[in-house]
Amino acid sequence: MDLKRALTRNRAATAPDHPDPRIRGRRYAIPFQEVWEASVALAGGGLRGWTLVETDDMAGRIRAEARTLLFRFTDDVEIRVRLDRDAQTRVDLVSASRVGKGDLGANARRIRRFLRRLDRKLDVVPSDILAPEEGVGSGN
Repeated sequence: MDLKRALTRNRAATAPDHPDPRIRGRRYAIPFQEVWEASVALAGGGLRGWTLVETDDMAGRIRAEARTLLFRFTDDVEIRVRLDRDAQTRVDLVSASRVGKGDLGANARRIRRFLRRLDRKLDVVPSDILAPEEGVGSGN
């Protein structure tokens, strides 16, 4: 994906084959409940400007709103925590601007920031983070 196209989109989402390895989601060798609770805590106030909107642990979905600092725009974030086909905990995100035609990379930065903070909150060691392209099928 070229830089101009990346900066003029108003939505970013994790994918196992994303060209930016920092936006490939996470696959943890950590129990679902631990990852779920850490994700809810981050979305519910652990990140500046974020507000928790809805959680559904059965579906593994967290919806939040993230307010931009400069112009105070509200963007939508959906976090999905689930078990993959290998029974490992997978975390994927979508961040989308409500207004405008381009976000200048803000949604991708938001995803990267969430994943970094989640790693810290879970106190992961490198062996806890598995290759995101493995186990892509959903078990949940």
